[in-house]
Amino acid sequence: MQLKHALLAILTAVIWGANFLAINATLQDVPPFLSLALRFLLVIFPWVFFIKPPKAGWKVVVAIGLTTSLGQFAMLYLGLALGMPVGLAPLVLQAQVLFTALIAMGVLKERPSRMQLIGIALGVLGLAIVGVARAQVAPILPFLLTLVAGFSWSIGNVITRIAQRNPAAADQKSSGLSMAVWSGTVVPVPMYLLSLFIEGPNALGDTLSHLHWPAIIGALYTALISTLVGYGIWNSLLSRYPASAVGPFSLLIPVVGMLSAWLVLHEVPSAAELLGGTLLLLGVAFAVLKMPRRPFRDALRGSKAKDAGVQTASPATAAGVPAGTSASERVG
Repeated sequence: MQLKHALLAILTAVIWGANFLAINATLQDVPPFLSLALRFLLVIFPWVFFIKPPKAGWKVVVAIGLTTSLGQFAMLYLGLALGMPVGLAPLVLQAQVLFTALIAMGVLKERPSRMQLIGIALGVLGLAIVGVARAQVAPILPFLLTLVAGFSWSIGNVITRIAQRNPAAADQKSSGLSMAVWSGTVVPVPMYLLSLFIEGPNALGDTLSHLHWPAIIGALYTALISTLVGYGIWNSLLSRYPASAVGPFSLLIPVVGMLSAWLVLHEVPSAAELLGGTLLLLGVAFAVLKMPRRPFRDALRGSKAKDAGVQTASPATAAGVPAGTSASERVG
């Protein structure tokens, strides 16, 4: 991978890692369900009028919207609102990689590699250590909600993989940004109705009358920077390089999340949480780095050949990754 593209991948990980601080800032003034409804209003308007819908079909778009967009973020926002540490949330959310592998084993009958099995075992052990450590000092419910958020995300990953097996969509280049925008259309109405019943009919009025700049900046960051800019960069990289070269950069997200929470919010994880988090990240690394190292060399050779004016197959095709694979699926 060229240096400038590696720096862009690191930038995306930093953007997504700092996203949890932005969510926390918004939740200081806006209740979770209303906050999520407002976030996705900013995601879909006015961009839905300029970005073409994905060609995967409305059933797939709605299914991914209900799992990856609505299910994941509803549980994440609620967990953070109830006390889930901002720095620990991105770490626990990375369990989606392990869940995706497990669900694919049961639903798609995929045979895991030895490295994947080791990664799943290490990840489960790390999650158990983190969960027990949290239970000793705080209610376990926020931790479980964040875990459910990762599970919902993993279901969306498997739905994406099933959709890619459709021969009619095999040669379609589906944009992860397009999917992020259009799948987000299923979020605002259910979340606002849920806000009316749970957070009260006055939640919107009270929020607008007591809104501070950190909450506004946080909402704009999550919708515009994290979603539009982040997905735009990430999918551009995935169009140039195999998933095995881009995916490992996602391991920086929880690291950035924990460091930013430590610097800004002075959150200091316990020794047990650090141990469990290390095992979890190690397990995720084993699951992500399941491909042989040859694609890395192929990507480098392809880049050199391209610079020399030699026409080569795309790195994604060379690595056996479908061109229409979404960002979350390629990472997961």
